Amino acid sequence: MIGYVVPHETYPSGYHCSPELPLPFINIANQKNFIALYHMGIYADPDLLAWFQQEYPKHCKTKLDMGKSCIRFKKPEQIPLELIGQLCQKMTPKEWIDRYETQFKKKT
Repeated sequence: MIGYVVPHETYPSGYHCSPELPLPFINIANQKNFIALYHMGIYADPDLLAWFQQEYPKHCKTKLDMGKSCIRFKKPEQIPLELIGQLCQKMTPKEWIDRYETQFKKKT
């Protein structure tokens, strides 16, 4: 799995489950039956999720197949690269950190 993370230099606290790891942000994985794009922002931000769900049919003929943060594609040629590029530009690492700290990180 290819992972794009918020490095410790930017967010020293790291991932709350394993603080020695950097904060996950976007991942791409080749699974047995599909290619998966994991975007943590889409899981954490209902407005971003709604935008993506509205835009997806404009870029793809296939039905949207997704979990909480996982968007699944059966074939590489079905990946809407332009839409994925727009999605990646919709949330900055700083915005992800802010949302992560308010919604997911356990208070100590």
